[in-house]
Amino acid sequence: MTGRFTRTVRLAAVLLTAVACQTGPAQGVPAAAPPAGPAATRHAVVTWGAAADRMGEVTADRGYRLVVHTSAAGTGLRVRLSNAFGDRPLTLDSVYAGLQRQGAALKPGSNQRLTFDGARTVTVPAGATAWSDPLPGSLPAGSNLVVSLHSPDAAGPATGHGMALETSYTTQGDHTAEEGAAHWTATTGSWWYLDSVSVRPPDPATGAVVALGDSITDGWASTTDLNRRWPDYLARRLHTAHTGVKGVADEGISGNQVLADGAGQAALHRLDRDVLSQPGVRTVFLFEGVNDIKAHTGVTAAGLIAGYREIVRRAHAAGTCVVASTVGPFEGWPEWDQAGEAVRQEVNRYIRTSGEFDAVTDFDRILRSPYDRARMLPFLDSGDHIHPNDKGMQAMADAVDLASLDCDR
Repeated sequence: MTGRFTRTVRLAAVLLTAVACQTGPAQGVPAAAPPAGPAATRHAVVTWGAAADRMGEVTADRGYRLVVHTSAAGTGLRVRLSNAFGDRPLTLDSVYAGLQRQGAALKPGSNQRLTFDGARTVTVPAGATAWSDPLPGSLPAGSNLVVSLHSPDAAGPATGHGMALETSYTTQGDHTAEEGAAHWTATTGSWWYLDSVSVRPPDPATGAVVALGDSITDGWASTTDLNRRWPDYLARRLHTAHTGVKGVADEGISGNQVLADGAGQAALHRLDRDVLSQPGVRTVFLFEGVNDIKAHTGVTAAGLIAGYREIVRRAHAAGTCVVASTVGPFEGWPEWDQAGEAVRQEVNRYIRTSGEFDAVTDFDRILRSPYDRARMLPFLDSGDHIHPNDKGMQAMADAVDLASLDCDR
């Protein structure tokens, strides 16, 4: 494992200059495919990501103004739209990107139309994704990017991310080009159709880390609209550090398991789409397993370890490193019992001692009480005894060895 270190990049320029547009349909690309075209993909790195999942039924002529928080800075902004769980083609006839001023209002002059193979309209087949063309201009790190999109005829199940912990906005009709908030009066706590944003960082050696996890990674119990999930705190550390990893994608799903579908597809089943397809991914950060253990479905330590090994094998085959974390304590949660605790302890011994990962972060050690190894330290506990509070999220991020993320295979 070789570290790769670069200078910290600070960009003060703001989004965006105009893009020349054409009309007409553009087709989506297969779900796991990278962005097309050498000019578009050069040095591309994910700056924001959220795991795709099946959402509820949608109606036609709806607009969505989605607020996301970026990590890596760069030029050539692109967004990936997902119809992974749709049962019919999805047409989006207007997609814009700008910078948030406040609420649904955008910074004047920042809202610019996105195109897809030069077209203003894109049709994404069921089960597929589509990348936009790159926008000129620079996107600073730590920006509140706003992606506004409209579908004239959406129907059936949508694809999105249910627990955004970020306030976004909806409307009836197409108001995507407007920078004001007048028509964006309804709110949503989910992200719709958008699952990735990439940029081209100034240094071609820049990479990204993708966090694969469950509700703790998804940010449950952290403060809404303040970006206090542990991957957010990690992104802020990386921004000021002398490391080649700047991009962070949070691919947590609340309730997710390694082995079984349920709350989202199992980690094993969504690894390619949510993680390995992200632009510039250098390292997978694996922190998942507590839901398998507490589900009382007969999952054994051996079974869970086999799942971890499969993730490592596939990630290594894709040329990415894997940093794993131990499973955190959860005594006091209603599903906790001694049998599950025994499985957790055995799994954690494997993670710490097997040598099968490129590096290990010991979140269990950071979170647990010194007086009861099965219980979370009260200072870091949100109160439900399984999800850390904001302080716990920050403590987790602070425990990550940044050099371990800057990994080559």
